[in-house]
Parts: sequence; structure tokens; C-alpha cells
Amino acid sequence: MADDEFDPGAAAGGDEDLSLPKATVAKLIQEMMPSDIVCARETRELLTECCVEFIHLISSQANEICEKETKKTISGEHVISSLESLGFNEYVSDVMEVFNDHQKQQKDREKKTGRIDNSGMSKEELERLQEELFAKARQKNDEPSVSPVTAENESGPSISHAMITEPN
Repeated sequence: MADDEFDPGAAAGGDEDLSLPKATVAKLIQEMMPSDIVCARETRELLTECCVEFIHLISSQANEICEKETKKTISGEHVISSLESLGFNEYVSDVMEVFNDHQKQQKDREKKTGRIDNSGMSKEELERLQEELFAKARQKNDEPSVSPVTAENESGPSISHAMITEPN
């Protein structure tokens, strides 16, 4: 094995700035550790480097699997296969659960987008309809069920920002 395999900068393709968001790592550590234990800055940095190295290892293996299948894009299945091939079988069920949730969210997002696209209305018609709905909402909001509170000051009556709702 080459010496640079254990160098985080070398493992990241020479990019020493490759890291994870510090706030995210700190939050994960805080959630995982008992509340009475404080984690030193150096320890958080070491954990961050370990996480980056783990992600690099998994993504490199997933890339190899992807290339063997003559694919150009790494998919979730490639990541799961890489976990299995590297002996991280205990993570596979959790990763599959998150992956399935992600796929479900993507399908739901596509359905929402499709609803607008399949409405049969042009963009201009949709914008006009939206403006009409906004106007109706403004009109409903301006109905007399809400009246301003008045207050006296030195220069006479003035309207306050407070509103009182009258019973219907």
C-alpha cells in the first residue's frame, strides 16, 4: 500500500479543502453522545476526516461497480452494492430505507410537477388564474369582519396596527 492512501488530502484527490459542514458534524456528535460528555475540537476534526474518508471509500467502490456495468452515473444501487462488497452489511438496511424514502419523495415531487404540466393551461393562463385567486383572497381578507383599533394621541385620533376581530 502506498503511504498516501492514509493521507486525507491524497485520498480526496489532492483537494485538502474537501470536508463536511462543521455544524452538521457537531450536531451529529451532539445527538450521538451523552449530554454530559463534551467533544474536543480536535476530536470533531478527526471524526470529520474519518467521515470524509469513509464517503470517499464508498463512492470510489460505487464508481468501480458503476464502471463495470458500463454506466456513467452512480446510482443508489451502486452505493448499496459498494457497502456490501466492502463488508458494511450492517448499514445496508438503513441505507436502503433512506434510499426508498428518497425515491418516494422524488415520485411525489414529479407528480406535483406533472399536475401543473398536465393542466392543459398555458403559463399565462395559470398566472392569470393565480392573480384571480390572490384578488379573491385579498377581497375576503378586506371584509368588515375585522376593524382597526383607534387610539388618541396629541394630534388627534390615529389608527393602530392592532386589529380586533368582531364576532360574526
